Amino acid sequence: MVEINSDNPAHSANAITGTRPGHDKESRMSTIPKDNSETVAHTPGRASSIGVWILQVVLAAIIAGGGISKLAGDPVMVDMFADIGAGQWLRYLVGALEVAGGVGLLIPALAGLASLGLAALLTGAVITDQFVLEQSPWLPLAFLVVAAVIARARWSRTEAVVGTLLRR
Repeated sequence: MVEINSDNPAHSANAITGTRPGHDKESRMSTIPKDNSETVAHTPGRASSIGVWILQVVLAAIIAGGGISKLAGDPVMVDMFADIGAGQWLRYLVGALEVAGGVGLLIPALAGLASLGLAALLTGAVITDQFVLEQSPWLPLAFLVVAAVIARARWSRTEAVVGTLLRR
């Protein structure tokens, strides 16, 4: 006995012709791309995803490396934070945040949030370089742009993670 589902016209037609869904000639032909445009359409998405991952790994290595040097007491870092004048506690805080942000960039569910946090931290670095240390802010500004690109690329996952956290 053949059941006709009136909600789906394809099922109704298949019931009349005696074919199963997905097994008639027309549906088999529709799954085969007629030209390469259907397969090429997926390539930029994959390429951009790979590009964002490369940015994440590079930024994670640079930022976490800087954080480790701050936490390890690199004399250059100790002197820089002495020049800032807020005390060495700030060096430890910034170093810990940099290491945490670098690790977060490598965890897919946290990459968006980590990049937002790093963008905030790098905004502080740009302001500090420009107005407190009176040195060029271009390097932290470039890292800030990279963090913003990552945050934008990972925005949908960030919304999902935040939504999950807020529902608890």
